[in-house]
Amino acid sequence: MKFIRSIFIVISLVTLITIAIDGSVHAQQPVLRPNNAVRTSSLLADTIKLDTVTKKTTASGTFTSKVTYSAEDSIKADITNNIVFLYGKARVKYEDFELEADYIRLDQKNNSLFASGIINPKTKLYTGKPLVTQGAEPPLSTDSLFFNYKTKKGKSYGVFTDVEGGFLQAAQFKKNQYDEGFFKRGIYSTCNLPHPHFGIHITRGIATDKQIITGPAFLVIEDIPLPLGLPFGFFPKPNRRSGGLLFPTFGEDTRGFFMRDLGYYLGLNDYWDLSTRGTLYSKGSYEIGTAARYRKNYKYDGGLNFRFASTKNGVEGTPTYKTPNKDFNLTWTHSQSPLANPGTTFSASVNAGTGSYFSNTGAAGSYNPTEMARNTLSSSISYGKVFANGLFNFSSSLSHSQDIEQQTVFLDLPRFSLNMTTINPFDSKDRAGEQKWYQRLSLGYSMQGSNSINTKEYDLFKKESLKDFRNGIQHDIPISLSLNLLKYFQFNSGMQYSEKWYLQTIRKRLDPVASGFKQVTDTVQGFSRVYDYSLNTGLSTKLYGKFSFKKGNLMALRHIMTPSVNFNYRPDFGTSSFGYFQNIQGDTSKINARYSIYENAVFGSPSAGRVAGIGFSMDNNIEAKVRSDADSTKNSINIPILQSLSFSGNYNFAAENFKLSTIGFSGRTAFFKEKIGINFFGTLDPYKLDDLGNRIDKYTIESGKLARLTNIGFSTDFSFNSKAAKSRNENLTEIDKAKQNLTQQQQEELNAISRDPNAFVDFNVPWNVSAAYSFNYSKSGLQSNISNTLNIFGDFNVTPKWKVQYTSGYDFQANRLSLTQFSIYRDLHCWDLSFRWSPVGTYKFYSVDLRVKASILQDLKLSKRRDAYNNF
Repeated sequence: MKFIRSIFIVISLVTLITIAIDGSVHAQQPVLRPNNAVRTSSLLADTIKLDTVTKKTTASGTFTSKVTYSAEDSIKADITNNIVFLYGKARVKYEDFELEADYIRLDQKNNSLFASGIINPKTKLYTGKPLVTQGAEPPLSTDSLFFNYKTKKGKSYGVFTDVEGGFLQAAQFKKNQYDEGFFKRGIYSTCNLPHPHFGIHITRGIATDKQIITGPAFLVIEDIPLPLGLPFGFFPKPNRRSGGLLFPTFGEDTRGFFMRDLGYYLGLNDYWDLSTRGTLYSKGSYEIGTAARYRKNYKYDGGLNFRFASTKNGVEGTPTYKTPNKDFNLTWTHSQSPLANPGTTFSASVNAGTGSYFSNTGAAGSYNPTEMARNTLSSSISYGKVFANGLFNFSSSLSHSQDIEQQTVFLDLPRFSLNMTTINPFDSKDRAGEQKWYQRLSLGYSMQGSNSINTKEYDLFKKESLKDFRNGIQHDIPISLSLNLLKYFQFNSGMQYSEKWYLQTIRKRLDPVASGFKQVTDTVQGFSRVYDYSLNTGLSTKLYGKFSFKKGNLMALRHIMTPSVNFNYRPDFGTSSFGYFQNIQGDTSKINARYSIYENAVFGSPSAGRVAGIGFSMDNNIEAKVRSDADSTKNSINIPILQSLSFSGNYNFAAENFKLSTIGFSGRTAFFKEKIGINFFGTLDPYKLDDLGNRIDKYTIESGKLARLTNIGFSTDFSFNSKAAKSRNENLTEIDKAKQNLTQQQQEELNAISRDPNAFVDFNVPWNVSAAYSFNYSKSGLQSNISNTLNIFGDFNVTPKWKVQYTSGYDFQANRLSLTQFSIYRDLHCWDLSFRWSPVGTYKFYSVDLRVKASILQDLKLSKRRDAYNNF
């Protein structure tokens, strides 16, 4: 109990302070006037201070320290009775201990100290109460403080202090010479008001260095005592972590009556702790889980959580009931402090298991519809290191992704890369002046490696799956040269060399069967090396255009065009001389008989066909200059019309057909003072279609059409209240900071909160309306496909303490509403009242929760929930 320790520090250090001040006053007596009392006027400009270095021999040895005391109003000394009085923001400081009060009396004759506040004659309020601080301990406030430093006995009245995320008040606290503390009428609460809305009332208690013993304690809410309490309490205070029973919760859902999360907690050491929990259902289902946390300051922290569930569904006696579903889920997070090992990083974020775990267990008993509808899982463990004075950067990772609906798993074990910082090999570190053209030549290097597999969940751990791993290493060496020509043109030229190493290649053949022939693909084990290269050169510039207007608010339009053209060349790696492509063995028709022996390789295969073509692109930016309002300090403002509009494509002279590629375009713009941004994209095909919808080598312009629109789409998301977006980002930052000191389960709950756009309740933002819309149209052949979705979320304040939130959307293709939720929040100062309701969809539910805000008392709550799983 931190508050008991704080009180002990106060009482013990007051002993040292008063002894030191005793010596201080005697040392200063010769400077006092002979009238036995002196009072320094508060009109003096500077505060009166008496600083001395004192030496006092005690039973424990020699006490040497510097004591400082001061008062803003005045200091009075009664030499006859040997008493010093400090008035008005009086302060006594000794080492890291500090006592502040509006009134402090030092009675050296009776070996006592008294500190208190004063009653303001104007406001009639009691102000300037004693405040004690010691090092990093929380401040301790009392109405008054008395201590006898000879008998080592003291008493405090009206104690108030922070303790373990809450606040403790005590009407009286006293200490005897055996370092035992006694308190009366104590209140523990997370409410910071002098008269808290709720609290655990403790009639009396005794606190020692190793234990705390209390009398009757009971819960009081809004001054109403509840029949919840204990006749007495005994709380040990070990100097190390200890274990204890974790109490369960009770309820009912579709699996029967349950006793959830009964378990045990173990504090293994200062760096590790472990909790094990289990849940039993009356219909035969059960769940078990183990969670471990670890942390070493300035080094690393993380957590590991494993959960297993056996779920029985259906009616008792049926086959589905007899064979329960076995599911598991494993999560692991690890982060390393940047200060632990500069230049080296290591992190982990693992979430793996059976795809049906969340749906069969009701998201581990949380019944979160977002988690129950989850369709993907992913994991990543990464390591990185920078070496050779920053010239090289090595990184590696183990990753996993899982499609729950398709029951497929992708593993990359491992993927690594080595990258070299681009260098100028012909440049000199001691060069003076500008670079010469050959000194601009740059060289780079990168290496990538991968060992991956994509398979079904149920085939993952079979021995045959080891043969399905795809692996390889790729080396890339880019060489480039960039020059400025004729002031207005940018010239770029380069060569890209790539080499790949594989441990498998394939061979295809036709085997005769009853119906004709069957194509068979064989995997050939053994090292194989393949390379390719390409050359490119390009030229780009910028063109500016301006159109001015003399009338109206529109003053001018400015158009910036950035055209670029490049030439690229790549030889035909499909010829027999390279050996990368072969004919299918046994295929005499020669139709589609050519294939690459590196087909489906992890880094792909060199392309067949020679490329000798010209690439082109054009980027556009259009702005409008308009006259500003009359009350503005600026004469004009610039408004973006098109922040970007680009077109790109290429023409391959060496291709036998379809020499011109499709033309891609994309752009972005903004409206309403850039509060709403729109991104759009599309593809234009310059070739015709035949009557069957097949692409033919004839231009559409022959029919009077410039090109066919094969794809177009746009998306936007916006918030009508910028303060709401800023508040959400700040809350997300605070959540990231809070995760470091929480359990794995609590971290997962915070992750779920951060993904929910309505999870943050900020009563300082009176309203917010946000929306996101996406549209996509595609028509590659004769049939077209359209998809568009709209999502809306926001909130508004009904009163300063009531807030309503909403989330909804519509899928126009499926012609139905997406997940729709309404939430109502009531701020009760130290409590929260919330109501959540989802009226439509698969996961209809409602819930009512009344809980304490502080995380330390999160179990102090009342909840009512009704959904597809839970009726308790």
